[in-house]
Amino acid sequence: MLAGEAAARFELVNEYLSHLLDRNYSPATVRAYGYDLLAFCRWLTEQDLNPEAVTTNVLLDYLKACREASVPGRPGPNVVTMDGQRVDRYAATTINRRLAAISGLFTFAGLRSPDAKNPVPRGREARWMVAGERSGMLAHTTRRRKPRSALRLREPKKLPVALSASDAATLVGSLRTWRDRAIAGLMLWCGLRSCEVLALDVKDVDIGGRWVTVTGKGAKQRRVPLDPDVASVIDVYLLAERPESTSERLFLVAKGPHRGQGLTPAGLRTIFRYHRELTGVRGGNPHAFRHTFGTVLAEAGVDLAVMQALLGHAHVDTTARYVHLAPAHVKAEFDAARERLRTQNR
Repeated sequence: MLAGEAAARFELVNEYLSHLLDRNYSPATVRAYGYDLLAFCRWLTEQDLNPEAVTTNVLLDYLKACREASVPGRPGPNVVTMDGQRVDRYAATTINRRLAAISGLFTFAGLRSPDAKNPVPRGREARWMVAGERSGMLAHTTRRRKPRSALRLREPKKLPVALSASDAATLVGSLRTWRDRAIAGLMLWCGLRSCEVLALDVKDVDIGGRWVTVTGKGAKQRRVPLDPDVASVIDVYLLAERPESTSERLFLVAKGPHRGQGLTPAGLRTIFRYHRELTGVRGGNPHAFRHTFGTVLAEAGVDLAVMQALLGHAHVDTTARYVHLAPAHVKAEFDAARERLRTQNR
């Protein structure tokens, strides 16, 4: 929530964030929107404007300011990426998320006052149907298409980056506690997100039946098969290493003043940062393990619907990105096609 001397001018923002919490939005989403709207309110204060005075032209000025702003702590304007983009600028995804937060704010204001005009212009529909949806084969996955704002920036479509087998083995091999090995195993061999791992309770893990009940984004639950090796590691952790605690969380802090409390995202990032520096595996962040799991499934030729269920994706389009990440599978199919052509031409 916004606080301070100028907070009274932006009471609408606090009401909107409370509205998102009431609608069961993720606390992480509400927190991100809060920071996005805080940046917008600070800019409005510099321009001596209130939310009621915001027009489309004002939004265009704000987006221009976002594109031209420098990010503190990054190298100067003389440092660019391989594609020529300056690294001291906000990414298009960051600016678009700020725009989404602002759009939601004024949509909420319209619910309160139907006569209020939304300064965020509506654009064309967000996405087209894929071929399978048009033909009916994937009709059950079709989402209602929503119009996006015409002010959105183009975002680069980047594929997830997976770890090589050697890098993954090196990083996992450097972990010294049963807890850390269990966490890495759940992400690498079961495909869980780091936030899903940290949210696990002891009762969510069925070691005998080898199932894990996972609560993913939007509080959606799914059951994921538990790898037998990971199940053994979790079993040892519960019997020999997990500290006594009243907390129901599976993974707890082992040392220090917070011993027995649930492991936090910051604590998990610290663990992986230490082992990245120790092993030299630069891409060894928690989410890279999940990307590696998805890539392995794609290379093994697992059905797309099964991959979607295992990874907990809301739509099959997200899962389909991993198919493009399977170079070994693609190369094998390419070589097989060439061999068939050569055989036919003989």
